[in-house]
Amino acid sequence: MTRASSSGTRVFVYGTLLSGEPNHHLLRGARLVGQAQTLPRFTLYDYGPFPALASKGKHAVAGEVYEVDAPMLAALDRLEGHPRFYQRTPIALDGVGRVEAYLFPRGRLAGRPIIESGCWRTHLKEKKSW
Repeated sequence: MTRASSSGTRVFVYGTLLSGEPNHHLLRGARLVGQAQTLPRFTLYDYGPFPALASKGKHAVAGEVYEVDAPMLAALDRLEGHPRFYQRTPIALDGVGRVEAYLFPRGRLAGRPIIESGCWRTHLKEKKSW
């Protein structure tokens, strides 16, 4: 069961929803729980303008956890195309417990570059220097 409280559901974000990134405005009013990292069981891919997180990998992925209410969770689901594009799935985070995260089906990631650092922001900085 995903950790939820009377005030909402905890969601792990790792790409365009991070603070300072283009879709962060959708989290306006959400409570920042804090910085977080997945267990080293995922792979982060470069899907062009955004990252894609897939399970059954061996990297720890960096991000932030927010507590969101039901309408905000519905807005995030729309942005992420859940359940057809991304699939919102409960995962365990290092030191935080279980949260919701948007995972991408591994079958649609063939040929996409892996973000070895596990950090979208680090990857964006590296891309700018190419």
